[in-house]
Amino acid sequence: MIQYSLTAGAARICGLAILMLSAMNCTNDKGNKAYIGPSDIMVEDGKMTPEVLLSLGRLSDPQLSPDGKTILYGVSYTSVSENRSCRNLFISNPDGTGKRQLTSEGNSISCARWIDGGKGIAYIQKGQIWTASIRGIDSANPKLVKKTKISDIPEGVSEFKLSPDGSRIMYLSTVHSDVKTPSDTDPALDKATAYVADDLMYRHWDHWVTELPHTFIAEFSRAEGGITPDSSIDILGKGGELFELPTEPFGGLEQLDWSPDGRYIAYSCRKKTGKQYAFSTDTEIYIYDTADGGCMVIPMGGGYDTDPVWSPDGKRIAWLSMERDGYEADKTRVMVTDVVPAQEGGLPEIRNITDLTADFKYNAAGPVWNNDGSAIYFNALAEGLQGIFKAEVENSGDRTSLKEIRRITGDDQWYDFNSPFAILEDGENTTLLASWCSMDFPTELVRVEESDGSCSRITDENGHILSQVLPHKTEARMVKTVDGKDMLTWVVYPPEFDSTKVYPSILICLGGPQGTLSQSWSYRWNYRLMSAQGYVVVLPNRRGTTAFGQEWTEQISGDYPGLNMQDYLCAARELKSEPYIGKMAACGASYGGYSVYYLAGVHEDVFDCFIAHAGIFDEKYMYYETEEMWFPNWDNGGLEEYSYTPGQTGPAGDGKTFGGMRQGGSPWSSQPKAIRHYANSPAVNVTKWHTPILCIHGAMDFRIPYDQGMAAFNCAQMMGVPSRLIVFPDECHWILKPQNALFWHREYFNWLDKWCK
Repeated sequence: MIQYSLTAGAARICGLAILMLSAMNCTNDKGNKAYIGPSDIMVEDGKMTPEVLLSLGRLSDPQLSPDGKTILYGVSYTSVSENRSCRNLFISNPDGTGKRQLTSEGNSISCARWIDGGKGIAYIQKGQIWTASIRGIDSANPKLVKKTKISDIPEGVSEFKLSPDGSRIMYLSTVHSDVKTPSDTDPALDKATAYVADDLMYRHWDHWVTELPHTFIAEFSRAEGGITPDSSIDILGKGGELFELPTEPFGGLEQLDWSPDGRYIAYSCRKKTGKQYAFSTDTEIYIYDTADGGCMVIPMGGGYDTDPVWSPDGKRIAWLSMERDGYEADKTRVMVTDVVPAQEGGLPEIRNITDLTADFKYNAAGPVWNNDGSAIYFNALAEGLQGIFKAEVENSGDRTSLKEIRRITGDDQWYDFNSPFAILEDGENTTLLASWCSMDFPTELVRVEESDGSCSRITDENGHILSQVLPHKTEARMVKTVDGKDMLTWVVYPPEFDSTKVYPSILICLGGPQGTLSQSWSYRWNYRLMSAQGYVVVLPNRRGTTAFGQEWTEQISGDYPGLNMQDYLCAARELKSEPYIGKMAACGASYGGYSVYYLAGVHEDVFDCFIAHAGIFDEKYMYYETEEMWFPNWDNGGLEEYSYTPGQTGPAGDGKTFGGMRQGGSPWSSQPKAIRHYANSPAVNVTKWHTPILCIHGAMDFRIPYDQGMAAFNCAQMMGVPSRLIVFPDECHWILKPQNALFWHREYFNWLDKWCK
């Protein structure tokens, strides 16, 4: 996708933003003097502001202790004045009582995991793995003692996972890619700056691909500096295969899982490079034998296969799977296969691959086995809300099959839930420990009772701040589309809303284009913040959103200028017909930015101003400049109209095939959908632009390069349209640095206020 989501609903994007914010501080070595703690900000007049938003603690990565008595988690706090954040550790009882701060460091701590039966932890700080014992874990002031840096990896460590018995560790580091710099050929040119590439995928999202993530395994040595390159094994082999493990840009160790006995590792990998990688999403699940380095693939031969998880008895593997190669918004299924151990060592046998969600309407994510292997929990966006589901399974002989899938959290609970990180079973009662968020609050931990889906908070990290903010009302509204369908549209009203008054409004154009506007929380597109500035916020789940079945999702591919744009206009016109709605802006990022640029040329006078962040302006040059070619190849309208054979290659220079992937979505395609797509690029209609527009872009954005925003601004200026350009030279697709984020928000609301109030 162009952007995983406009909001922070996707757990992986939330985690990525938190890790990137935390990483800003990793090079700061000031000890406790650099500590950043919880904010004591006072909210004036109950009004949420960008400063209030940035003051919130960002909770992540909960881990239940082996005895089930303590939750370990991290919280990042931000200092705008220092332009950085810092993540420290906390512990709590599973019922939410007894919150204690475990660390007060000036250098961020991540990936904290229990060791020694819950008497200590292993964690990452300053790019290396550390261990420590916990003194006074049951006291009011627990401390880390006997801290030891057990790794010495020159390239650094970003994440790790211990084997079930705690004797071994897998960790993520990097190896050199085939993108060269001058010093690679001549060490004397250490001050020369250049990148040299001979194939595609030489950059990714926000970085030049001079390094590739690889996964290594080693004995979990407790000696200082005991884990080194010499004591580690690269899972991809000594030859340094130039594949990614895990797959970029968002993959982490959720893509690898130890078998219960520690013998095998199941992992997800796209074993392709260069052009083959750029035009394919064929990521397979492999089983690696840690005893002898043997490796086998679970044969799927299609699209994304990710997130493998072993059953507690080691006899099955579940994972997520998309069927079609080249399409990253295909339905995400929960697959399971039976694993038959080898009789005399070596690799196991795979039998009976089963789609547990064949009759399930929605996309699955985050599979987790229950304690006895009789069920798999997962989360799914369903009708605009992310809930927790349970797939009960049974075994007959050596085949695993589905009994039923049921929703645990209710469709009347306006929250987004992530899959459980722990499952507590007490006789017939099962409690799920999970995380949740909503448009009203960021990620917190929650207890969910499986019997009735009832919830109780474990944490309330930001209650002392958000309790000072005036409440607001959110409405789920069904809007009729031009073809008579019902479209879920969230409407967020300002605090103390009065229907006899007139309010300006903001219509949000979703990124993706495949994603969902759900009850998620974002630190960029924050709807509570927008409503607090006196705006009615309109959130249409137009064609292409993913929580309403695959037909609704797929319609947008090859039809960017079509029905989804009419969906926006339907929502805008219906809301503007209300007596309490005055002027209306349309705002969006990524594909949402494309939507803004397109609507600017066709809306006539529906909207009063526009804001486009990281938007696509010229589809032809976007195809030429972006890095993941499978996305425009499919979504620009051509691939599904071809029949093709994987591995088939067309004649050199025929401009139609590569590696079996027909280039039907290219600017030179003869396919009708592709021709229409490029003929209706937003750039085509600039002579019809007449509405004020703000163009924002990050110069380190390699998914949608920043010259797209510059081109849109230049054209607006030449058309005499009131316009402004903001470019962040040190930001990517997102704006992550605290002071940049604050400036972004101020400029966003200044522009809206100027033209809509």
